[in-house]
Amino acid sequence: MSLKDMDVVVTGGSRGLGLGLVGALVAQGARVTVVARDADTLASVRAHHGVATLAADVADEWAAQRILTEIQPDILVLNAGAKPGMGRLDEMSWADFTVPWETDVKAGFHWLQAALNLPLKPGSRVLVGSSGAAQNGSPMSGGYAGAKRMLWFMAKYANGISQQKDLGIRFQVIVPQQLIGGTGVGDAGARAYAGAMGITAEAFLARFGAPMPPRLFGEKAVAVLDDPQYAQGFAFGLKGDTGITVLEDATA
Repeated sequence: MSLKDMDVVVTGGSRGLGLGLVGALVAQGARVTVVARDADTLASVRAHHGVATLAADVADEWAAQRILTEIQPDILVLNAGAKPGMGRLDEMSWADFTVPWETDVKAGFHWLQAALNLPLKPGSRVLVGSSGAAQNGSPMSGGYAGAKRMLWFMAKYANGISQQKDLGIRFQVIVPQQLIGGTGVGDAGARAYAGAMGITAEAFLARFGAPMPPRLFGEKAVAVLDDPQYAQGFAFGLKGDTGITVLEDATA
């Protein structure tokens, strides 16, 4: 489908992968609203990309309800997440271990509930950002892998509810399958794993093959939205050297 003149809300769209996606959406003519915490960073995004911005805590239940009620987007992208604490299981505090659950999962919970209970209009799409860590684990990032898998499960639960209530909303999962340099999570992860292996962060990132910088990630996510071959899939792996892979179809 064409994204031109579609209303899109992107949480966590002020930096990293989210900002790459915002640029790709704007290039397709979408009307984008970026939701993030930092007003100064949002001002820069607004000036550079010509998008609307809203400063809010994405983990706040009422913010999710208010923003979706006000905008009624055609597409909602749940990209926001915290940079996890890095360290081995035996070295971490519970507070550090649960950071992704208190931010990523909590935010996903409130926005998915709001999308279902408002509800968004029939035909709406919701993209939920997960991670390759949800498939393979991530022993140096505490609860991050489990949090990203939980988001995957929650998107599947939301699809079931949409079908039961005949809402016509489709929930899909985007899974970057490599660490991405130039992002908070990617750089922190690369440094931690490279340090444990005694190599440079650059050498560690090279193990993933062709890089997938944020704008390329954004273009691949946009392809999931506008290419009819991906319309009925559920979970999609994104990688620099292999492109888009269907990891799970809608009937799995």
